[in-house]
Amino acid sequence: MDNRTNTIAGWTLAACGAALGLSIVGGMVYHGERPEKMGYAIEGVEEEGAGGGAAEVPIATLLASADAAKGAEVFKKCAACHTINQGGANGIGPNLYGTVGEGIAQGKGGYAFSEALKSVGGVWDFDKLDAWLTSPRKFANGTKMTFAGLGNGQDRANVILYLNQQGSNLPLPAPPAAAAPAAGDTPGNTTEPALGNTADLANTGTPAAGAPSVDPNAAKEAAKRGE
Repeated sequence: MDNRTNTIAGWTLAACGAALGLSIVGGMVYHGERPEKMGYAIEGVEEEGAGGGAAEVPIATLLASADAAKGAEVFKKCAACHTINQGGANGIGPNLYGTVGEGIAQGKGGYAFSEALKSVGGVWDFDKLDAWLTSPRKFANGTKMTFAGLGNGQDRANVILYLNQQGSNLPLPAPPAAAAPAAGDTPGNTTEPALGNTADLANTGTPAAGAPSVDPNAAKEAAKRGE
């Protein structure tokens, strides 16, 4: 192998070594891990670990505008596992006739409820039904129900109203009263001191309440001159 070939081989090896070194250094500087905070927000995407965001509307408020007919449509998602007619048979899930106000995991013709749901206790009131329909697994960790839940609050209210009309007919809870504004917080409720009337100053020489002090003689002279 002549000197020319050796030179070319040497430069080739040097170039490869330099490229490898630059690659390693670049990987250390510009690593591919996800940044702690994203550079910009994408609408509709919540960052991992972010808080709950906007506060949930109380179910009592949503029930005031709920539509049972729409609830019946949403309930079609449940019909594969549940019947709702009076005396209906249990299926994969229990018959749901007369559920609102009934004891949790009780009755239902001997349906075999999970121990997780039995341990919750209490009755199926509107708040508990709302929590259950939001996420069955969070409500009773270990439940046999595989349905993920309804994320839309109005859909839950519609279903609950529909369920209530199927053998329960309990009175709906009153929506929470809106907080009254504090005294003096009403927008536009500003009070400015009344300014004196020029005619009153000319006639009486006495400033009106809250008006700036004016020389009565000067006011009279101005009135005579037509100013």
